Amino acid sequence: MSDIEEVEIPNPSLIPSQSWKHFVAGGLGGMCGAIVTSPFDVVKTRLQSSLFQNHATVGVINTGGAAVVGMPRQPGGLLWNFVETGWILRDIYREESPRALFKGLGPTLVGVIPARSINFYTYGNGKQIIANRFNNGEENTYVHLTAAAIAGIITGTATNPIWVVKTRLQLIASRHESSQRSLGGSWSMIKQILRNEGIRGFYKGLSASYLGVTEGTIQWVLYERLKKMTAGTQGQGSVQEWMGMLGSAGAAKCVATLITYPHEVIRTRLRQPSVNGVIKYSGLIQTLKLVIAEEGARSLYGGLSAHLMRVVPNAAVMYSIYEGILRWGN
Repeated sequence: MSDIEEVEIPNPSLIPSQSWKHFVAGGLGGMCGAIVTSPFDVVKTRLQSSLFQNHATVGVINTGGAAVVGMPRQPGGLLWNFVETGWILRDIYREESPRALFKGLGPTLVGVIPARSINFYTYGNGKQIIANRFNNGEENTYVHLTAAAIAGIITGTATNPIWVVKTRLQLIASRHESSQRSLGGSWSMIKQILRNEGIRGFYKGLSASYLGVTEGTIQWVLYERLKKMTAGTQGQGSVQEWMGMLGSAGAAKCVATLITYPHEVIRTRLRQPSVNGVIKYSGLIQTLKLVIAEEGARSLYGGLSAHLMRVVPNAAVMYSIYEGILRWGN
């Protein structure tokens, strides 16, 4: 009787081993980045909102239960936008208190941590699954693009209610309103939205969020490509290696933002509270047409400077922590 050699046939599981690392690393990276750049997020939200654009001086605007501080608006180029960002940071600090620079940070963290965890988990594991199942285990641009798009749709759907609450909180001038602080203010805002707008109110701006999936897709694809281009820095010392990684993350985010930024403005407008009971922005196309008709196409880039000052370092911090945890865990 001849010996028959048993051959073990690999049976890879659907979810890659140690997939949880992507979830943890993404959440920690997102948390650290959000805390560091929170003041710029407040400025960006206010510059995107129409509630702040037609007031020559700082003042309180009645929005039917929510008061917001108007910001000075003057014509100028890109350099002026960066100067304006600094002035707005100063005015918020003086007029509303230093705490106002971190307004909405509670719901931001509540949103960022699961959003980044979901996004990095879905993308990090998704690209491996797609490559193994459909591309003989090899990653390429199409694999990265598909995984990033799926991750963006899942993340946007799951976390949209949190971003609605965060946006509403950032549009409230709460210098004397202790109730509108941190998670306590978040709970009050949740009840207010539910009472006035119902469940649908938490999904305002979702269409613009889906449009914004293109930003995350472009960012991931560019990051993967730039990371390969800087792969030669690996083994040349920790400083060069990490600088290559930081540069890849920052550059990918910058390019993706410049290409897709108008969806940010449209999404903020859709999430604005009603003014004297009137909802001005009701849909994606309606908002786009109305903004261009009333304010010009240039307004679709309102708050871009503050946004870039926030998201570029945010991406660098987030991706470096993400990559660091993945490498440390190996």
